[in-house]
Amino acid sequence: MKHTNLDSASLDGASSRRVLVVDVGGTHVKVLLTGQREAVRFDSGIDLSPELMVRGVKDAIGTWSYDVVAIGIPSPVLRGRILNEPFNLAPGWIAFDYEAAFGAPVRVMNDALMQALGSYDTGRMLFLGLGTGLGAAVIDDGSMMPLEIAHLSYRRRTYEDYLGARGLKRAGRAKWERRVHRVAQELCSAFVCETVVLGGGNAKLLRSLPPRGRLGNNDNAFAGGFRLWTDRR
Repeated sequence: MKHTNLDSASLDGASSRRVLVVDVGGTHVKVLLTGQREAVRFDSGIDLSPELMVRGVKDAIGTWSYDVVAIGIPSPVLRGRILNEPFNLAPGWIAFDYEAAFGAPVRVMNDALMQALGSYDTGRMLFLGLGTGLGAAVIDDGSMMPLEIAHLSYRRRTYEDYLGARGLKRAGRAKWERRVHRVAQELCSAFVCETVVLGGGNAKLLRSLPPRGRLGNNDNAFAGGFRLWTDRR
């Protein structure tokens, strides 16, 4: 289990309620509680089921107590309901009872949208999460729209094949970065966005940013989880 230091800006949106934020990714699950300055994490992967996720979270947080839970899942979520099983995890996420497992009210959202929410400032913003797969979302003046583009056809493959971890490994960093720039500009124009935030674990490999681009931070997922409970009553 590893720890990540956070600054106060990462905790934007915290309130008197103790919000437990769980960011489920294809490589790691990261967890933070309101008032804590360090996130804890444990390994994820294709064998991670929701039962193992909950067990891992409870083992990781130890004696932390919480009032409500926000969970980011790498899968489409509509009105709090998971629509498809996550592509890079074990099955079982759709029908799982998260509130019973955590013993508290739970709000679930797409993981890229949660990080986008934590990254949002103003205007219409496109978010691209460059990680194991590819997450995407648009936020416009508080209206949130998750985008399920990862497995849409793009050129001879899919968007995820070009911009996800497999595409990075296959193409090499320099060619992958050029593809990131091209897709970011195309999608920014398609959705008429003023800015594009590049987040996810592989965003740190970028040596330059596309026009209208700024670099995100994975810890913004925690700010998004806090906002999920404090900005929506």
